Amino acid sequence: MTIQTDYYGLIEYKEEDLIILPEGLFGFPDLKRYLPLMMDEDDDSMLLFQSVERPEVAFVLINPTFLLPDYTPSLTPEELAFLEVEDSGELSYFVICVIHDNYLDNTVNLKCPLSINPTTRIGMQIIMEQSPYGFRHKLSSFPGLANPESFK
Repeated sequence: MTIQTDYYGLIEYKEEDLIILPEGLFGFPDLKRYLPLMMDEDDDSMLLFQSVERPEVAFVLINPTFLLPDYTPSLTPEELAFLEVEDSGELSYFVICVIHDNYLDNTVNLKCPLSINPTTRIGMQIIMEQSPYGFRHKLSSFPGLANPESFK
């Protein structure tokens, strides 16, 4: 299969390359099939999460442990069952980055991570109700961020 993307041009992919979100993302419940594309082939801390159902829709995802090494999402038993795991440590996590004109204003949503079972490639976006994390954390606020210009 192929998809024409705004950022990478024409991309070939297989069905098994996709991440399936049966419930979609918040605000995009009808988009359920995404192709994760590495933004830098030597660094998997950032991905472009490309919708294959609407090629004009793509999200920048960041591995939250790149920003906060001790980031630990807490999932409910129902969420763990939906993702077919017994422990949240079995999952991969990404947070959505909101890109602004001034890259120093870019933010990430640490309260609602995307949780993915790497074996089944099924995922869901969760809301951590009892969480110290917020919806909008400026990337410039993370002291360990080596190069904020990489988020331009």
